[in-house]
Amino acid sequence: MAEAVATTTPRILVLGIGNILWADEGFGVRAVEAFHRVFEVPENVTVLDGGTQGLYLVQFVNEHDRLIVFDAIDYGLEPATLKLVEDDEVPKFTGAKKMSLHQTGFQEVLSAADLMGRYPERLALIGCQPVDLEDWGGPLTGPVAAVIPAAVELAADILGRWGVAVTRRPEGATVPPLLENDIDFDSYERRTARAAGANL
Repeated sequence: MAEAVATTTPRILVLGIGNILWADEGFGVRAVEAFHRVFEVPENVTVLDGGTQGLYLVQFVNEHDRLIVFDAIDYGLEPATLKLVEDDEVPKFTGAKKMSLHQTGFQEVLSAADLMGRYPERLALIGCQPVDLEDWGGPLTGPVAAVIPAAVELAADILGRWGVAVTRRPEGATVPPLLENDIDFDSYERRTARAAGANL
């Protein structure tokens, strides 16, 4: 009699990283917030605002089998260009070309996970070429904010390829924030817009 082959449902992490106080550096956080607002996910999928936690994120990577990351990436492309990089194309080690704009690049997190024997079996990096990284306290630029819906749909498509069905939330549904006391996109955009107008 043939032995039964045990199958397990992969644990998937949808992660946004970045600093919302440095203009387009906040792309990853705002994209994962938007994904959370648009889609409900099954129990095997975790949606996380990783902010600027750096190496502290390795614990979350270690707990999951597959990983989707939203981040602001210097690809050397036209500003506000979205680019998807998958699996072996994503740099693992600190000696590789720096893929993140953060002081502690996310490649260090992946390298640490690899050394611990927990490198993701599948990895997708949804990156956006920033327009402006020098506006301290400023919101996302218009062109980068405009591509967030496409980034969200791209993440849903990747999950679909991985056999995960997500459900679109009803329009206007009340969705709890990913973080308590977070600086939500709409409030932050309105506040920074008012401040800019006051300085004119």
